[in-house]
Amino acid sequence: MTTASGTDPRIDLQFDDNRLLPLLFGEHEQYLSRIERQLGVNLISRGNCLTISGPEDAAGAARAALDALWERLKRGMDVGPAEVDAAMRIATGVDAESRGRALASITRPEAVLKTRRRDITPRSPTQAAYLKALAENELVFGLGPAGTGKTYLAMAQAVSLLITGRVDRIVLSRPAVEAGEKLGFLPGDMREKVDPYLRPLYDALYDMLPAEQVTKRLGSGEIEVAPLAFMRGRTLANAFVVLDEAQNTTPMQMKMFLTRLGEGSRMAITGDLSQVDLPNGVKSGLCEAVEVLEGVEGAAFVHFSVADVVRHPLVGRIVDAYDRADARRKRVEKMGRGGSLSADTLSADTLPAEIEE
Repeated sequence: MTTASGTDPRIDLQFDDNRLLPLLFGEHEQYLSRIERQLGVNLISRGNCLTISGPEDAAGAARAALDALWERLKRGMDVGPAEVDAAMRIATGVDAESRGRALASITRPEAVLKTRRRDITPRSPTQAAYLKALAENELVFGLGPAGTGKTYLAMAQAVSLLITGRVDRIVLSRPAVEAGEKLGFLPGDMREKVDPYLRPLYDALYDMLPAEQVTKRLGSGEIEVAPLAFMRGRTLANAFVVLDEAQNTTPMQMKMFLTRLGEGSRMAITGDLSQVDLPNGVKSGLCEAVEVLEGVEGAAFVHFSVADVVRHPLVGRIVDAYDRADARRKRVEKMGRGGSLSADTLSADTLPAEIEE
């Protein structure tokens, strides 16, 4: 436990349902220990009471996070390590006055997406806004760095609509050429060539549906996972369509894909405009679509940031460090001192301390 000083504020919480306390505290109070380590506070439980002590801002963040997690439990929502981390991340990412409003985004039962294997809820205010956009719009763009849940939540929405009968099928797609690799130069038949590119989509499916259902629905065509090139000439009706890694489409490919939308269908397009793998001089179709379709009725754009990264906390810091390096590189190019940063410019002392470690 963290040692509190005599001047640290003390916050006493009392909970009115002892049956829920083991779910809030975690097995062997592991969630309390997690909060202590992350926020630098001291938590002491006695019966249905909990005392928080530590630096004022950290203690306030701990209280806000615990209040939000308690609210989830009272509303019949799950609390696990990911939800505890999300509550802490939100509570420490905003000022004290905004905490309650920001944390409310992860306590609303109406935001729960039900799949066969698990219930999925937003873990940041932006994720909550994204799920709302997916529910209300026929075309949604999820834009931002890796690890923010853009594709996973779009697929969760698709699976939820499929199992409730609101769409007849799911179509998941990605550009088949990434990071400079060309399918023609890879060994194996077409399926062997494209499966590695589509593997992340399969992984998400198996996280939401039992394996036998995934196999059955893939076999029946209820779920289709295919490279972008296979979409040409088709009209996708009564389907939920997801295009992942859309930053690696050309403008022509993006227009082709967007015009596949048929009656009764919805479409989610996800990508990170800072990770374009197209050849130099080729504009990203996602970038053009954002410029052209902004303001079009029925289309929504949700922008994620490093603050929304929900993977390991280090991932957010890594993304932030690379963003800073890219910004420095662009400044150097603008000043006409070359197209890349020197080793000195990218030395450890220019990186955030948490990455340097």
